[in-house]
Formats: sequence, C-alpha cells, structure tokens
Amino acid sequence: MGAAEVEAVWRIESARIVAALTRFTGDFGLAEDAAQEAVAEALMSWPLAAPANPAGWLMATARRRAIDAIRRRTALQDRYALLAADLTAGSAADEDLDPDRIDDDVLALMFVSCHPVLSAEARVALTLRVVGGLSSEEIARAFLVPVPTVQARITRGKKTIAAAGVPFELPPAAERGERLGGVLSVLYVIFTEGSTATSGDRLLRPGLAYEAIRLARTLAALQPDEPEAHGLLALCELTAARFPARTGQDGSPVLLEDQDRRRWDVAAIRRGLAALARASVRGLGPYGLQAAIAATHAAAPSVEATDWDRIVVLYEALGRIAPSPVVELNRAVAVAMASGPAQALAIVDELIALDRLPGSHLIPTVRGELLARLGRRQEARAELERAARLCANQRERSVLLRKAAALG
Repeated sequence: MGAAEVEAVWRIESARIVAALTRFTGDFGLAEDAAQEAVAEALMSWPLAAPANPAGWLMATARRRAIDAIRRRTALQDRYALLAADLTAGSAADEDLDPDRIDDDVLALMFVSCHPVLSAEARVALTLRVVGGLSSEEIARAFLVPVPTVQARITRGKKTIAAAGVPFELPPAAERGERLGGVLSVLYVIFTEGSTATSGDRLLRPGLAYEAIRLARTLAALQPDEPEAHGLLALCELTAARFPARTGQDGSPVLLEDQDRRRWDVAAIRRGLAALARASVRGLGPYGLQAAIAATHAAAPSVEATDWDRIVVLYEALGRIAPSPVVELNRAVAVAMASGPAQALAIVDELIALDRLPGSHLIPTVRGELLARLGRRQEARAELERAARLCANQRERSVLLRKAAALG
C-alpha cells in the first residue's frame, strides 16, 4: 500500500479519528498531533505490510501516540492510567473503530474548528486540516500562501483553543443555531475559493471545492433538521455541476453564454435539487436562496431562455435577509438581463457612490459590461482595463483584457 492509498484512507477517516481522540484526551491539539504522527508512521510501514483494517490501525496507533504524549506530562498521570485502561478495553475500541460510524463527535469537531475565538483564516485552515484531512501543503497550494503561513495558523489556532478552554462538545441547543452559521460560513468560503480562485493562474480549484462539498454533505447528514445546512449543500452541488463546462481544454474561462450545457453534471444537479427541496421545507435562508438562483440557471436551456425575472426576485429577497454589496451587484446583472442595462447601471453607480467594494475588480467588471451594452465603448474599455488591473486571478484578467481590446 503506497502513499496515495494512505492519503485516501486518511482523507476518509481523519475526522472520526481526531474526534475520537479529542473526546478521550480532552485535548484538541494533542489529538490532531497524535493523528498526524500515526499517518507519518503509516507512510513508512504500510508499503511493507498493509494492515487488514487501515482505519483501525490508524486509530490504535494514534491512540498510542496520544498516550505516550500524556505519559510524558507528569501532571496527567491519572488521565494516562484511564486512557491506558481504555486502550485494552476491546469493546470500547471496537465501537470507536466502526468504519461506518458517523456521530456527533464529527459534528463537535466542526464546531471546535470553527469556534468564534479563532480568526477567519485559522477556522478555514483548521477545518481543512482536522475535519477535511488535508495536509498543510495542500491547504497552502489551495490558497496560494506559503506552507509556514498555514502551519502557523494551525498552530496558533490550536493554542488559542487550548488557552480559551474550548470544550470538545456540541454547543448547547440554544447556542448551536448561532454557532452553526460560523460553520456554514467556513465551508462557504472554502467552496467559493475552489469555484472561482481569488488569485493565481487557475480559474477553478476543483479539489478544494469538492472537499467543501464533502464536508457540507457530512454536516447536512449530522444536522438533518437544519434547512441552511441543506441550502449550502444545494448551492455547492448546483454550482459545481457547471464545472465541466466552465473552462476550455487549456484552462481558459468559458463564459456562461458560451458554455455547452450538455457538459453540465446532471447527477450533481439532481443532488442539488434534492437538497434544495429539503432546505425549502421551512422557508429559504441566505444559502437556500442562492441555491434557488443556481437552480434557475440549471433549469434553463440557454442564457436567453433563463427566467431572469425570477432571479431578480430571488436576489431582492436575498438582499433583504443578507444584504451585501456583492448581492446588489449580482442583482444588477440580473436586472440588466431582465430589464436592460440602463436600470442596472443605476444600481452599480449607487454602489460606487456609497464606496461599496473598494479595490475590488467586480464593480468595474460589471460596469464595463453594462457600458458596452449601452454603446459607450470608450468608457466600457476603460472600466474593463481597470478591472483587469485589480484582478489577481490571471485567467479572469486575460478575459477582461480580451474584452477591452475588442472594444477598440
């Protein structure tokens, strides 16, 4: 069994292993370190002799590493004795090693990784590391930051959790709804970066996006009565369904109007619509409304045949419950398609007057498109060139420059 197989097992089992170790040791940082040591040992030993039960081997090895670490802490001898006794208790171990078991331990792990005491960057890094099973190198590649930066965020995050005395448990029911929003927002950030990279030379980072979908599926399964968990899953599935058509063979972006919709992933659309139906039972929240917009696109045979009036209404609803300049900008795009560019330009100019999204390439991108449709070619070209200067993603920048050049 080679490194790829070890990594595959780890990716699947990491959340359960770290969660179980955290529950036993009461130390989130120790649990994650012990699990990583077990993976390192697996990379050395499995190619020589693959275990019959890889998940059980990782759990048992990680538990031994945790006990070794606790044994070195003389102040925790009593806890070590309890853990050592537990290691020999076959029935308890057998329960913990059940490969089909998904319980509240994994959900608790998500809540710990996304705890409000952590910075946004630390929440993303810890979630990908301890819940998603990604290495520091993978996270660094995904967000185009140095590996030491990711490692520092993870280390600081674990220290912050320890210093704050964050317990390894699900928040009380009264707090869970508030904290769930933080978990959802972290998964949303991860997926968004995967679906449209903020910088670099690739438009998509599908590995990152699909990791977010995997975590969203886990969260929805563990919180089946939370509409927004299903709303986020629906949004991710329906957005990812377009991935096969969003780039050409050379990785260059393909605009929505030029995409071959026959290449959209029909199975992902079906999964997204099923999740959206579950999210709709008690009314749609912000993620559910975004998923409904994505579903409207998925149902249309072309850009021209899209129900833009419905999309405008959905963006208006989204703006009432989760107002943001990005929502307003997207509403402007929908208004342009439904009612013409003049009305949309008024919305964009109001955002500029209020100094919303300063320094972002999004506003000049949309404004340039609207001006071009109004025949104001010179102004449109200037806006698109400005957008290109502000855009950090090389693939998007090339599209903007190509559009600007076409305006003469």
